[in-house]
Amino acid sequence: MEASPRFLCGGLQAFAVLQWVFSFLGLGSVCLVALLLALLSRAWILVVLYLLWLYGDRNTPRVGGRRSAWVRNWAIWRHFRDYFPISLVKTAELDPCRNYLFGFHPHGVLVVGAFGNFCTEATGFSRLFPGLRPHLLMLPCWFQIPIFRDYIMTSGLVSSDKASVSYLLSCPGGGQVAVLAVGGPLEALEAKPGALSLRIRNQKGFVKVALEHGAALVPVFSFGENELFRQLPNPPGSCVRRAQEALQSLLSVALPLFHGRLGLLMPFRSPIHTVVGAAIPVQRSPRPSRAQVDALHALYVERLTQLFEEHKERYGVPADRHLVLT
Repeated sequence: MEASPRFLCGGLQAFAVLQWVFSFLGLGSVCLVALLLALLSRAWILVVLYLLWLYGDRNTPRVGGRRSAWVRNWAIWRHFRDYFPISLVKTAELDPCRNYLFGFHPHGVLVVGAFGNFCTEATGFSRLFPGLRPHLLMLPCWFQIPIFRDYIMTSGLVSSDKASVSYLLSCPGGGQVAVLAVGGPLEALEAKPGALSLRIRNQKGFVKVALEHGAALVPVFSFGENELFRQLPNPPGSCVRRAQEALQSLLSVALPLFHGRLGLLMPFRSPIHTVVGAAIPVQRSPRPSRAQVDALHALYVERLTQLFEEHKERYGVPADRHLVLT
């Protein structure tokens, strides 16, 4: 009898994670098929009306999206959190009167920690950082899929193009947080257990846009992000890696060949501790020079490395392991 509640909780947690994985790997296709079937049925007029509305709404993912506090507080996200589990660690106060650009590291295969912490309230973001509204940046191509784009926006996902980031960082009154997985899709190809490789040396666009709007930069390191899946060996220069990089250039999304528990897409149970660092003040410079960008980028990398070193042993990283910046 004592095992039954634990079994039920485990089942709910597994279901919560599976539906989330399906949402990002299969729901878009389901939405397209459903829309096509409806168009060929007696409900075609509803589809036409939706598509007309969609045309007028096409810029919403670039102007802050359409968040829903109700969706972000769904009970299913608490089961999602508890599966791993996921925790959000605050290290410094953040002024809600300012706008921020959070740099999230590492990307991982599916940025699980970024979604759990910044697209839901399961780990208490609004309680830890009152007055701030996080928006996780996602590749623009995902917002071209009807119905699917409306669903993902309810959690706070917005387009990652420059216009979208600029809109958030220039909002008067502050309180807006743009969360960017700095390493991008290519870093997902390095997301393997034990990996500490960050693709950041040439990633300077986020620094430039922060300077243009005077938005503070905040380094974020998610310990455990790379422990959730296994990947087919794909060392740099291999046929697999070359094919993945070619497809990434063509499709804009990375295609890591990964698997989880029991050979499926179910991630392994491994704790994720997402540590939010202190803000790096940024003086607004509408047309920053290359020297300004380089100097701020170097400071950001220094603060990110410091954040990692200060917390690594607490979250299971041996003292002799260090970040590898590429």
